Amino acid sequence: MNASNTGRPGADQPGTGRAQDVRRPDSEVPPGEPGGIAGFVDLLRLDEVGTDRFQGWCHAGAHRRVFGGHVVAQALAAAGRAAGAGRVAHSLHSNFVRPCDPRLPLVYEVERLRDGHSYTTRRVTAIQREEVVFTLSASFKQPGGGPVRQGEMPRVPGPGVLPDPYAANTRSGDADSDDYWRSTVRLTFDGRYVPHDWEGLPERTAGVEEQFVWMKSATELPADDPLLHACALVYLSDLTLSSTTAQHLRASGAQDGEPPLVSIASLDHAMWFHQPFRVDEYLLFAQRSPVAADGRGFAQGEFWTEDGVLVASVVQEALIWERRRLRKS
Repeated sequence: MNASNTGRPGADQPGTGRAQDVRRPDSEVPPGEPGGIAGFVDLLRLDEVGTDRFQGWCHAGAHRRVFGGHVVAQALAAAGRAAGAGRVAHSLHSNFVRPCDPRLPLVYEVERLRDGHSYTTRRVTAIQREEVVFTLSASFKQPGGGPVRQGEMPRVPGPGVLPDPYAANTRSGDADSDDYWRSTVRLTFDGRYVPHDWEGLPERTAGVEEQFVWMKSATELPADDPLLHACALVYLSDLTLSSTTAQHLRASGAQDGEPPLVSIASLDHAMWFHQPFRVDEYLLFAQRSPVAADGRGFAQGEFWTEDGVLVASVVQEALIWERRRLRKS
């Protein structure tokens, strides 16, 4: 389960089980932490521990729980390795079952559900402490041609005219900025946020929350590895989408001059890949949340290239809860 705090910018082996019981020594640099990675190749590294069984480490998100996007990305990587060459991911559907501990590895068990002429289906179960913590179903296909139809890309300013949202904090010596620049996110994510009050944005529909973010990998990725690009996009898609569901709480709860403490935890994550793309080139992530109710928020997103090609879509539901501030006496 991916937990995040919207107060920060942009966010937020079964059988023996012995591998799960070994905690990472404090002296080691965690593979999923800044000192142990240089980009997505390191974040998505998996060790094969049996036939169609892989082990990986995921870094922490908010509240010291594993970042959900990292789990989904690694699970897709495991499914892709079991799908074989010549097949590209076109969809995934996943559910977060239990919170995960970043101090322990995750084991991904892959089931080969179908190997068809054009399509391949794999199911992945992630296990920690001998319990199922996450499930994913992914479909792969042989690339093929066909007519293309799509809508029009939202009209927003391009990434070249938008500032790095963290550069100003770094120059001003903000205490938080040092942590950010050393963080895993900064080593993987290059983002540009479109201001909500930017003149020329599409007219908003009442009751619908929206945000637009240009994002790409902070480092160049190999061009001949579509699975790596798909997994990287999965990771990036979970950085900001769930926060869209809580924008109404941040706005309505600021009457005392301070934003509310809103926490979010992803319940599921589904994604479709429509056309080829590169994650190390800017993609517009157009996000909208049409409804929030019963302590849950629903969000949709689309990824567009700079020249207006719709390459992927994503849907997510998240738990939302507001933590009240303690008033000073």
